[in-house]
Amino acid sequence: MKVIKQSPIKSVLTVLALSLASSTTMAQELSITVTNLTQGLHFTPVITAAHASDNHIFMASEMASTELQAMAEGGDISGLVSMLNNADANINENPAAGLLAPAMSTSFTLTNDSTNTHLSLAAMVLPSNDGFVGLDSWVIPEAAGTYTVFLNAYDAGTEANNELRGSGAPGEAGMPVPPPLEAVIGMNGTGVTDMESNSKVHIHRGSLGDSDMSAGTSDINNSVQRWLNPVAKLTITVQ
Repeated sequence: MKVIKQSPIKSVLTVLALSLASSTTMAQELSITVTNLTQGLHFTPVITAAHASDNHIFMASEMASTELQAMAEGGDISGLVSMLNNADANINENPAAGLLAPAMSTSFTLTNDSTNTHLSLAAMVLPSNDGFVGLDSWVIPEAAGTYTVFLNAYDAGTEANNELRGSGAPGEAGMPVPPPLEAVIGMNGTGVTDMESNSKVHIHRGSLGDSDMSAGTSDINNSVQRWLNPVAKLTITVQ
């Protein structure tokens, strides 16, 4: 019986071709929709990323990074974008091109490669001192299909929830009040609190607010901007 031997070069090329095909098939196209479930909250520009399992935008019960603080107190996602770019994450930033209003949705696509197996999301909650809606390292399913995840609001633990108007600059007390909220946010409040017992990232208690828009303890309207979790819905279609 005659045995036909395969060329070593051909064997190497075959292995490379199979490897390339395997890595190609492992890339996933994600269609994502973020929906604001609240009555009176706005979300600042949303950042979403597919990343490796050992990367995190935030972690509950851990101290907030300076990048997270900038997002949670003032809506600035540029630091998180840089951090994720350095981690070779697949990123989508600001799909709503600004604030995401109550009951509104924004949709976008995200292509992740074989090493970026986890999904995270963050956006500041307005009005709040350092509240944000977040998803931490959700495992992206390998099977095609549509998946729904409900998202909680977190407290970054970096600022006291005084519920008063302010600049929104990291390290400065007070809430940013962009134009869409100007008409529904009060003023001249004395402050709900000037200290917090938990300085780590944790589930947000929700705003307390009051009904006095020209005084009181809070500048937040308790008939409009109070909330209970969850505050957002994430719909992910894996193709």
